[in-house]
Amino acid sequence: MSDHDGTPGAWKIRPTDYLASCAPAYDIPARPFSVYVTMRDGCRIAVDVYLPQSRDGAATVERFPAIALFTPYYRRFVTTDAAEENSPNCGRYRDFFVPHGYAVVVVDVRGTGASFGTRDALRSPKEREDYHEIAEWIVQQGWSDGVIGATGISYLGAAAVFLASTGHPAVKAIAPLFAVTDIYTDQLYVGGMLSTVWTGRYDELMVALDQDDRPALAKFAYYGNPRLAGPQPVDEDTDGSQLAQAIQQHRSNCRLNDLAREMPFQHDAALHDPELTLDICSPGYYARRIPDSVAVYSISGWYDGAGYSNSAITRFLTLPKHQHRLLLGPWDHGARSNVSPWRENAGSDFPLLAEVLRFFDHHLRGIDTGLEREAPVHYFTIHDEKWQAADRWPPVRQVHRLYPAAGAALVPQPQAFGSDTYQVDFSASSGTQTRLERLGAAAVENYYPDWTERQDAHLRYDSAPLEAAAELTGHVAVQLLFVSSEKDAAAHVYLTEVLADGQCRYVTEGSLRALHREGLSRSPDYVASWPVNSYDRASARLMTPGEPARLVFSLLPVSWTFAPGSRIRISLTGSDAGHAPQVPHGRPPRLEILRGPDATWFELPLRNASR
Repeated sequence: MSDHDGTPGAWKIRPTDYLASCAPAYDIPARPFSVYVTMRDGCRIAVDVYLPQSRDGAATVERFPAIALFTPYYRRFVTTDAAEENSPNCGRYRDFFVPHGYAVVVVDVRGTGASFGTRDALRSPKEREDYHEIAEWIVQQGWSDGVIGATGISYLGAAAVFLASTGHPAVKAIAPLFAVTDIYTDQLYVGGMLSTVWTGRYDELMVALDQDDRPALAKFAYYGNPRLAGPQPVDEDTDGSQLAQAIQQHRSNCRLNDLAREMPFQHDAALHDPELTLDICSPGYYARRIPDSVAVYSISGWYDGAGYSNSAITRFLTLPKHQHRLLLGPWDHGARSNVSPWRENAGSDFPLLAEVLRFFDHHLRGIDTGLEREAPVHYFTIHDEKWQAADRWPPVRQVHRLYPAAGAALVPQPQAFGSDTYQVDFSASSGTQTRLERLGAAAVENYYPDWTERQDAHLRYDSAPLEAAAELTGHVAVQLLFVSSEKDAAAHVYLTEVLADGQCRYVTEGSLRALHREGLSRSPDYVASWPVNSYDRASARLMTPGEPARLVFSLLPVSWTFAPGSRIRISLTGSDAGHAPQVPHGRPPRLEILRGPDATWFELPLRNASR
């Protein structure tokens, strides 16, 4: 099966059909022109501009709307082969949007690429101020029609939110793709536990980029081409001397691996600066400053890291007054892969940029695209392998509770009081081909290939075989009542479909460190339809060994149809080696999971599904 947009009734005009109706009218320039733009503090920022070219070879005096891309991954590379692609990060946007009449502006953010300055945090507030100045520079150019949009994957998508939140009047629409909202909750401290992928492999990637360490960079699949030869200087820097000065400054960039460890709780500040928190580096902190007139399209995938799908959904819920759309596919980070076990091929067949083009054509160029007649929410249901449309989130309101019971059963009614003992093994892991590896720039295509065997290390509960197909769409809520032999513990909970032949398919997961069990967040900057833990220092509570502790949290969202004859399995461990630290260090706890009324339960948003 495929994730293409051919599901009948999901769209009134499919993205594929929209793209077919608007043939490209322009050519792409052989190369952009590039300049330094000086910021308020004297820092010079490197900018590339790609302008649409007339197809008849005549000079054009047209003015164009601009699509801005802010990247820390080099706006362009020098290549040892002139015919080689020199913009692997942003080339897709250039090649797609320029022929359709958009100027594409690509910016090396402060402290990266050919730009000067140092980066003092992950997505520094200084960068956000730069974005307003870049927008002002764009509208002053003779080729600009005074209208700006922004998009991009991951860091670039978060930057689009930053840009819109500055309130610059030229910014009319943004499409953040696979982009974080809250850095603590959805990126660095998933379940209150430091992500070793971010503080390890991603930090190594950024150091290699910032310092132009090509042997170190070649270890990463995204940048493995041996003909990539460092960041491209701007046009005026004919001898590369200014680039060399900029890279020297980058050697003083902050190290995420070091800075993140100073902020173990939500709202913690860096030790050297009481105002520098993960909050003020998070797009969600500023999102409500986006003018209501700015349209937003939040796009993510069910397997987009460890919380980016939550980021897209909460952005949609937090900004209800905007012309806001939400799209969730069966994808990993950046939609490089369709993660569905029933896919036809590893890559995605969905025309993602065609959908973004329609959005920008509507809001930046004023074209009647029929967009307002489409449902605001579209999502892909795995195992049914179809797209669905909805008028709201969550689309499924009814929930069904399942309870653990004796004999490793999962039942619809609580049974007599009892317990199951589980000795945590810190070597237990979800594997090396998971939703998390992509965040470290690993080239994963085959996800969870050994999931059937890996569950041997889990405490498991299985439902009876399903009599009919059941669709789960949304967040599974968890209440876990347990006793620990230690003062702290971690709960990693997994949802699995056990097929009739015994094969297991990973569905989703969630985690929580017991230290963070007290308090749920009610932040107006992170509106959610699922339980979100507060993770703050004031709410932190160690457990008393031998006394019951109650954890309430949610699994990451998904849309998945369980087949007739399959079993729903919920399993748990106290470790995910390679992705999260030991809790507590060197002291694997013995857990006793309590069963019975008002003990442990799992709440699933389920509805009947026709197959």
